[in-house]
Parts: sequence; C-alpha cells; structure tokens
Amino acid sequence: MHLHLVTIHAMPSAQAVPLAAAFLKAYLDGRPEPKAAVTVTAAEYFCGASLEQISQEIVAQQADIVGFPVYLWNRSECCALVHLLRKQFPALLIVAGGPEATADPAGLLQQAPFNLLAVGEGEQTLAELVDRLERGESLEGLPGTARLVAGELRQVPRPKIEDLAQLPSPYLAGLLDEHISNGMVWQLSRGCPYACEFCYDGMGDRKVRRYPLERLEAELDYLMARGAAQVFALDSTFNTDKKRAKSLLRLIRDRAPGVHFHFEVRHELLDKEQAELFAELTCSLQIGLQSADPAVAGGVGRTFDREDFMHKVMLLNDSGATFGFDLIYGLPNDTLARFREGLNFALSLYPNHLDIFPLSVLPGTAVGNKAASIALKHLPGPPYTLQESPTFPLADMAVARRLGAASDIFYSRGKAVAWFNGVARGLKLQPVELLERFGDWLLARQGRQCDEAEFDDATIWQLQREFLTQLFTERKLQKLLPAALDCVDYHYAYGVALMAVPPVPPSDDELLRLDPLKLPLRRAASLTLLPFHYEILDILESGEPDLPWIAKHLKQSGSWAAIYPAHGEVCTESLIRPYYRLLEGLDGKQLGGQVAAKLRIPADDALEFLQFALAEGMVTAG
Repeated sequence: MHLHLVTIHAMPSAQAVPLAAAFLKAYLDGRPEPKAAVTVTAAEYFCGASLEQISQEIVAQQADIVGFPVYLWNRSECCALVHLLRKQFPALLIVAGGPEATADPAGLLQQAPFNLLAVGEGEQTLAELVDRLERGESLEGLPGTARLVAGELRQVPRPKIEDLAQLPSPYLAGLLDEHISNGMVWQLSRGCPYACEFCYDGMGDRKVRRYPLERLEAELDYLMARGAAQVFALDSTFNTDKKRAKSLLRLIRDRAPGVHFHFEVRHELLDKEQAELFAELTCSLQIGLQSADPAVAGGVGRTFDREDFMHKVMLLNDSGATFGFDLIYGLPNDTLARFREGLNFALSLYPNHLDIFPLSVLPGTAVGNKAASIALKHLPGPPYTLQESPTFPLADMAVARRLGAASDIFYSRGKAVAWFNGVARGLKLQPVELLERFGDWLLARQGRQCDEAEFDDATIWQLQREFLTQLFTERKLQKLLPAALDCVDYHYAYGVALMAVPPVPPSDDELLRLDPLKLPLRRAASLTLLPFHYEILDILESGEPDLPWIAKHLKQSGSWAAIYPAHGEVCTESLIRPYYRLLEGLDGKQLGGQVAAKLRIPADDALEFLQFALAEGMVTAG
C-alpha cells in the first residue's frame, strides 16, 4: 500500500518544514509488527504553484491514498487539488488532517470531496486506517475521523496520545535532514493549558503533553551536528513548566551556542533566572500581549495585570534579552482608542519588534462560535479576517491597519527600538502618535497603503530620515534633528553589521607576511562607513537618546565611523577623516599604498592602519 502526503507551504522560509508529514511517516515506519505494509512518500510545494502541475505529479505517484495537512494558508489550494484529482480518479482515497480539518470538519468536507478527515492527532488514526484497508475492513466508525454521510457530519472522537514518548522522532529518523541547514521547527510539546477564546490551541482538554527531556537532548545534538542555524521552538507556552524550561535553556546554552532560537513565552511565568538564561542565548522571545486593556482581555478568556506585565518585561530589558509582542486589533469590545492606547503601552516597553494583526475569527474557537450573535463581520474563508464589529467599524479597522503597517516598517523593520521613544519625546509626541504621523506621511507620499514587504532595509532607512527631517522641521525643532539622524543612521548600520557575515581575517603569521601597501585591498561587504554630526561614541555613551540634552551639551564636531562585525560582536571605530577616506577608496583595484599616497597619508601610518583593518575584517586582500 502506498500513502502519498502532500504539504503546501505558505512561502519559502525557515519555518517551511513538513512537520506533520514527517511525524506521520515516522510513526507508520516505526510501528511494531504485525502491521500493514505501507510505503509513505511525501512532496512539498508552495502556495501559488501550478495546481495542474501538482496534480500531475501526485497522479504520477500512483498512490493508493493521498493525504493533505490542511492549514489556514493552504486550504483553498488543497481543496482545489482534491477537485482536480477527483475528476480524474473518482475512486482514489483522499484524506486530510491538520488544524482546518480539526477546527472545521463540516466546512472542509462541504468545500471539497475528501473521503474523510483525520480530526486531531493523526498518527494512530492513519495507522488504523491503513490496517483496516489492508484487512479489507470498512472505515466506518474509525476513531479520530470525520465524514459526511447523506449531508450530515459523522465524527468519531479519538483520545489524545497521552505519552508522546511512544511517537518516533522524525528528526532522529532523518526525515527532515534536507531542511536543517535552512532552519528547523522543533516540536517540544503538544497542547496548551490556556483558553484564549480567539485561539484554537487551548480548545479541548487544555492539557500540555511534553516529550521526554532525554529525547529532546538527542534531537538537539542531532540538529546541531547537521548545521542547524536557527530553530523555532514549537511550544506555545514554553515556560509553563518553569523547571523544565530552565533545564532546556541550559541545555541549549551548552550544546548550541551561537544558534538562533525562537520561543513563545507567557509573561506571567517569567522570572529573573529565566530572563538571564534567555539573555545568555542567541534567541528571541515572542510574548502574546494581544490587548493591554483588561476588559478586552477578560472578554476573550485572558487576564491582564499591567503592573505585573511591566515588571516581567523589565526583567527581560534588564537582562538584555531580545523580545517582541503580538497585538491583535478588533477583539470583541475592542475599539480604536483602546487599541491605540495598548500600542502606546507596548512601545513604551522597548520591544525589539511588534507583530500586529487584525482578529481572525477562526472556526472552532469560542469567538468563531459566537461571531454571528455578537455581530462580528469577517471573511467567510481563510484567513477569516475581521472586517468590522459593533465597536470597531470599517473605517477604524483601516486606521488600525495603517498603524500596524507603520509599526512594521518604521519600528520593527526600521530597527528603531534603541531610539524610538527618545525621538518621540524630542518631538513631544506619544509613541503611537509618531507612528500615526509616519503612517499618514507614507500614505500621502506613496498614494496608497503600503506593506513592509515592498521595501528593503536600506529604503526604509531613507524613509525614516526623510520623514523625520520633515517632521522636526514642521515642529520647528531643527536643532534636535542632527542628533536624531545620528541615532537613526547608527542603528541602521548596526543592524546591517549584526546580520552580515564577516570575512575570515588573516592569522597573525599571515598578517606578518602581508604588505597591505602593495596589495589591492577591498572594503569588506560587512563594513558600513558613515559620517555623523556628533562624535558617535559620545552619542552611544549617553545611553537612550535625550535629544535636548545632546543638543545642549555635545558639540557638533562631526565624526566618521566604521561599523562592522568582528569577534562575535558589532564593533564601532571612530576614525580620523583621512583613514575614513582611505577605507572609502579601497575598491579592490588600487593598491593600498596608492590610495594612501593620494590622500597624503604617511606610508608608516597607512601600513599600521591597514594591518589593523585587515586583522579586524574591515578590508580583505585581493
């Protein structure tokens, strides 16, 4: 028997990993005897690919069963494929699973002619399905499935797998090896203990089941040995079990130094030790703030204590951990004013990034079930986006969307966390007002609503400079503008250096044998050279930018800086202008000595500086 699993990813990314298919294959391959012999193959595609081509490739597999993990982003493609396949092969057994099948079985079965759906965890259900087919038995009454019979939904529940240790590891089985170098989604647990009414994760028994730490240790070693560069921890409440979370963080610290990890955490459960452990890793945390209004939060099954939230987030700030917030606008009883106030609160806490979304009225959730009764108007299909509500009319939704886009572009992509609040204070604006002004300015400039994906980082940097120049001028605060631009420029360059891969510098012995004056030297791609109005090191040493203080106490003497990655950190060298121009002139064609001579830099001085630049990875030979 041949089972073919087809995964359709939203887009190419480090998180585009066929996790469901891998878990299903690992379970079917690893079952003890006796079992039905089944060959499991898998294929991956991306949304937007030719459905005709995908259909042809599925047909070429000549499988007995075709299965689709169905998610919010691929539901329409999966359903269209099923219609294509059904026309060609009416008797083909086609099944689906995944979040959409579990949350909305009736709707999915009405949308496309699947034979049945695997509802909930699919490993045991699919194994029993295969065994029944092998024995020639009916699939009627198969636990964990849903099907339409005479237009009516028939669903047979299956208990969740209590002991996750019985599930073979798809990582250790090598089923995801080809994805590891690009990025990996690492499943640490299943389930969620919370009952947020807009989310499907906590529906059902609200239990969290976890994999044994010994297994996770083996998986981590496996991923590191195969060059994982970034790992997304699949655990919606990573720190629910504090002791276990700290053990994992220490394990990651010791076994995976330098590898970037992404965690989702609950702020209520953070403590000082966790914050310090997170800060020791190369990682980012995502915190589901969602709404900073206690009444709105309470209306969807959440609690919110503003003082406690601020205290826990300041633990992260004090430790130096990198974190961001999720915010949702349009929750029941939310208003534009409440959302604005919540965004203002979030910005005041210095998150490294903000992810802002309109409410998705997901089927199967408490909000989805009561949407009609509380007059939530939303898209009937994926992504089920709220269009308007009694408290959040259509016009206000458009304003909130513009605010979200402004935050994406100006704040998150603009790497503004270090200077944003200081600049807002210099302009005598609330943080949210600064974003609103940018959103309005960008709309007027572009003539339409823009999305952050339309701009590269360098363009966003120039948009920031152009907007701030205009705003400081309009508010007659031109004397503060040079300090503001210095902050914007420096942190753009810092962000470039942080993401850049530095060249491998020559060893000490190699450096002694090199004469950079007689070599064609080239600036490293990881090096950024920028002029500043003030001495940039004075700006950095002053802490969070206080623009009036800088304008009053520091002199606009000008400085020229080299910003680059080296020694595992971002380095900033304030240079005298001749050395700055020397680095500018190194284009890989002229000899180092020739460029120095044109600038009238003494040969001995040029030699010493260029040796330093080579050792630091600011320049490369050849």
